[in-house]
Amino acid sequence: MRANKAHLATGGAVNNDVGKQVNNEVNKGANKQVNNEQHKIAQTLSNAQKNGFAREKNTRDKSSHKEHAKTHANSNANLNANSRNVTYGNARAGERDISRASERVSTQADTRDVTHGKTRKDTMMGNGRKKLTSLKIKKSSAKSIKTTNIKHSDEKYSKSVNTTEAVIAAIAAKTAETAKTVKAQKSLPTTKPQVNKNGSTRVLYEEDTNKKNSPSLHNNDTQLRIIPLGGLDGIGKNMTAFEYGNDMLVVDAGLMFPDDDHPGVDLILPDYTYLLENANKIRGIIITHGHEDHTGALPYLLKDLDIPVPIYSSKLTLGLIEGKFAEHKIKNHRFNEIKSGGSAKLGAFCCEFFAVNHSIPAALGVFIKCPAGNVLHTGDFKLDQTPIDGVHTDFAAISRFAAAGVDLMLSDSTNATNLNFTRSEAEVGKTLQSIIASAKKRVIVASFASHIHRIQQVCDAAVAANRKVAVTGRSMITNTKIARDLGYLKINENDIIDAYAAKDIPSDKVVILCTGSQGEPLSALARMSNSEHRTIEIEDGDTVIISATPVPGNEKAVTRVINALSKIGADVYDKQRAMVHVSGHAGSEELKLMLAMANPRHFMPVHGEVMHLRAHAKLAQEVGVAQNCVFLMENGDTLTMTNGAIKRGEPVESGIIYVDGLSVGDLSSIVLKDRQAMANEGIVTVVCMLRQRELKSAGTPEVIMRGVSGGDDPDLLKDAIAIVEKTVANSAHEHRSNPNLLKRALREALLSLLWERVRRRPMIIPIIMEV
Repeated sequence: MRANKAHLATGGAVNNDVGKQVNNEVNKGANKQVNNEQHKIAQTLSNAQKNGFAREKNTRDKSSHKEHAKTHANSNANLNANSRNVTYGNARAGERDISRASERVSTQADTRDVTHGKTRKDTMMGNGRKKLTSLKIKKSSAKSIKTTNIKHSDEKYSKSVNTTEAVIAAIAAKTAETAKTVKAQKSLPTTKPQVNKNGSTRVLYEEDTNKKNSPSLHNNDTQLRIIPLGGLDGIGKNMTAFEYGNDMLVVDAGLMFPDDDHPGVDLILPDYTYLLENANKIRGIIITHGHEDHTGALPYLLKDLDIPVPIYSSKLTLGLIEGKFAEHKIKNHRFNEIKSGGSAKLGAFCCEFFAVNHSIPAALGVFIKCPAGNVLHTGDFKLDQTPIDGVHTDFAAISRFAAAGVDLMLSDSTNATNLNFTRSEAEVGKTLQSIIASAKKRVIVASFASHIHRIQQVCDAAVAANRKVAVTGRSMITNTKIARDLGYLKINENDIIDAYAAKDIPSDKVVILCTGSQGEPLSALARMSNSEHRTIEIEDGDTVIISATPVPGNEKAVTRVINALSKIGADVYDKQRAMVHVSGHAGSEELKLMLAMANPRHFMPVHGEVMHLRAHAKLAQEVGVAQNCVFLMENGDTLTMTNGAIKRGEPVESGIIYVDGLSVGDLSSIVLKDRQAMANEGIVTVVCMLRQRELKSAGTPEVIMRGVSGGDDPDLLKDAIAIVEKTVANSAHEHRSNPNLLKRALREALLSLLWERVRRRPMIIPIIMEV
């Protein structure tokens, strides 16, 4: 009976166990066993072909052949017509067919032994028929393999194919692939570190090198602390720390530009004192993309840490950071290049990176795994379906993270108050092409220096209009060079020129790309509007495109520049006049899609002002996140996670750091208030000389007013001097032992006079000199 079963067609008895068992054999990495089995398979196959085919040809008559074809046709409904894989026939339906057919093919007397009680079948086709061969791959103690030849009557398969050999090749290829993966997992990074001239290192982390590695074993009762140090009180200075035991991970280190409330301030950084206090715990800093609000604080942080902390980001972002480090003379930094789909192990944290679409190429989100739970950080993103560089937000990765379980999600809130989808970047390109092509004279385009997608579209529009592109502005020159060197900005060498050369080109053959979209006083566009630029002077009839939206607080500065340009006679295009800018941040509908895909158990909105955070929190509740699982935080607040459960923790020191020239962090709030008072109200200086013995005035006091309305009025000055003399005469003897009390009396007397006369309260600085 066993011999007869071995010769029966088993097309209808398809069993999916074959794929599972072959994969199991491969995944065990038993290379030696596979090689032994290949040799035995080859020998058995050879014997089967020599003996089985001969007996089959001589003994099978027309009747048995027709019956066999009929049986196969009935069973073929379950067979995938495109499948040529090895199949195994221990399914009940197949065994019933084997039993019935064995009686009709009793003349075949092949009585080879079959061990281990199972028979695996392999496919063979020859002489215009498809043959299925039963084969069992033995374990280390296997005793024999039974190979039989089966006749297939389907006319589709007229070619002779040796499927057993294909199986052997597939096993060998899969085994080699597994060995390669194991080798890659044992060594991370997979490429040799590059040592730069300044002593810094760059390491490339390849795709999928560490996804299967589990986090280091820690006590599951240890808490994960999520600590936002910036990014929750405005647009900029984004920075979040993740602390688990003795390991700490930092995501982003950005800055914020000052507004009118910060006179004299150059930059504003998040207060990273907590990071300095725990510097020995920091295992790495992840930068999601190359915008200043995510990278700007990095040079200052590294100089204060004074230790080489690894930095992880994409190639373009690292290139932009390297330019900053060169400007700050930072050496011996450790760069680790990450690609979308790659991963890295940082202490207790396993980080997987995925692509997101943003207004700058090579933007990334990160999925952070540790024993306390999983955190998804989206970074800045939008769901642009027609991106300039063809890179979409990785929906498959987000779905994979959702399947693994997202205990907490941190997501960009910048555009949460926009009730629609954010428009595609490609639509800006169409507008730019139309404006540049119709311009009669020069075209000046102001944009963010890091907005590489927008710069690419300006270059494309200029080349299409047969114009050269001139670049001016320090950051614009630096970033365009880096982007071109790394292959992210594509423009022919002959189509881009120096700003000095633009003077020698006809005005209708040039497009000038510059900084100043936010109205910065020292930017290239602001200098052009004031006729202070060294190489470019805007003329009547020129076209100016401001391709950006003013950051909150910069509206007045931008309006001031537009008015100055309009006064010269330039034709100015901004977002209100034409679609010359779209946001790089997701609107409310896109944010809801992201929440639905990730399906987080808890949610914390980040990156925005308070109104943006609240709007995003409301969206999360609308898509199903429980209200008590949505956390509206402030900088310095903390969340603690234990085994996926989250609650609020103890706050840490937080605040802001002012960069004032070469001074970093020395500008106090008192100094800033004094500057605001001087800017808004003016300043009055009072100088009094007193005889030390008599405590009487030694001459007429001097009163100097600057920035005070009416300060040049002789009558006001005369009355102010009289008040000072009277106060000194009445108070000098009384406050002899404490000069500060005399200064206070002078200050109060003058403030009363000035408020009564000009309704102003300027800063008053009394100076007492004893002679």
